[in-house]
Amino acid sequence: MRADIQGYAQALLPKLVKTRQHLHRHPELSFEEVQTMNYVAAQLDDLGIPYQKGIAGTGIVALIEGPESGKCIALRADMDALPIAEQNEVPYKSLNEGVMHACGHDVHTTCLLGAAEILWQNRSSLKGTVKLIFQPGEEQSPGGASLMIEAGALKDPVPDAIIGLHVFPELPSGYLGFRAGQYMASADEIHITIKGKGGHAALPQSTIDPIVIAANIIVQLQQIVSRRSHPLTPTVLSFGHINGGHVTNVIPEEVTLKGTLRTFDESWRKEAVRLIHEIVNHNCAAWGATAVIDSPPGYPCLYNDEALTASVKGYAEEYLGADYIKPLDMRMTAEDFSFYTQEIPGCFFRLGTNKDNKEYMVPVHNPHFDIDEAALVTGAGTMAWAALSYLLGS
Repeated sequence: MRADIQGYAQALLPKLVKTRQHLHRHPELSFEEVQTMNYVAAQLDDLGIPYQKGIAGTGIVALIEGPESGKCIALRADMDALPIAEQNEVPYKSLNEGVMHACGHDVHTTCLLGAAEILWQNRSSLKGTVKLIFQPGEEQSPGGASLMIEAGALKDPVPDAIIGLHVFPELPSGYLGFRAGQYMASADEIHITIKGKGGHAALPQSTIDPIVIAANIIVQLQQIVSRRSHPLTPTVLSFGHINGGHVTNVIPEEVTLKGTLRTFDESWRKEAVRLIHEIVNHNCAAWGATAVIDSPPGYPCLYNDEALTASVKGYAEEYLGADYIKPLDMRMTAEDFSFYTQEIPGCFFRLGTNKDNKEYMVPVHNPHFDIDEAALVTGAGTMAWAALSYLLGS
């Protein structure tokens, strides 16, 4: 059966390339994936796979049921693109100005559609159910995964486990990367508005300067990482936005700061947010300013269930060969797949997408990102084989 699935996946390559290039030409931003949803639905219609669409706005959940009862395994793909203007000159370049699949979600969706077709053609061999989750809005808080869960994507039936993949230009196509346990960090956005008293820059004694206060706050907040977090708990607090004032000789009324907090410990994550509020408010009070702080809950830490990850890694080694499976390091980047792993055991692995470590090496979230499309065969085939193996092992 493994050879049959490998052959089927390879034969699907032209279709997978066509699907991926269509999605790449027509990217849509988070929670705006209407055309993408309808395109995926049409592909499922062609196969005859039953589904529901419009979940959490633009999400789809489909079911492939085998003739025998058993466990339920969920496979997930995200569908949204990024607000990036593509700079690749390729026939399938984005047609939507300023929007691009720069994080490979077109690849993820294509791989899941390919896995769906393989599993549908082999449904007589399934012992249990495969749930296909095509979700919106991975790139934008509160995360499409959280909304899909709220809308019941993990119910009727409740999956026993969930698997997802993500493009990885650091590995060649044909390779996969795995890490059990802690893998990706939590991510919280921090929005701060410091309100002072504006005035002439030559008369600072008559003002409450929010720029100086903001500078002090940025420096002091770094001590949360250097002096309050445990040295063995990875933590990052970075500010990527500071805005205040317009000319050289006017002290403005207010300054805005925007940053991100990332860590691997959920208890410390909450404490760090509390400390941010405390430090900002105390600094502002000391100088007669006020602050408005908005820190909406972001994505939790992504934890790969150790038993499930060991199983999926084993299936991948059977399917591709052990030489094509590589270990992964922990990452401070975040993924809303973590919401699923808070509910059920999950395994999130990486799909190599460069060509021979020579081409397609550009990182994600870059206007030149692209892939070796041979990776589509690996992604679709491995997901199908993992799902089938998981159910047969039940």
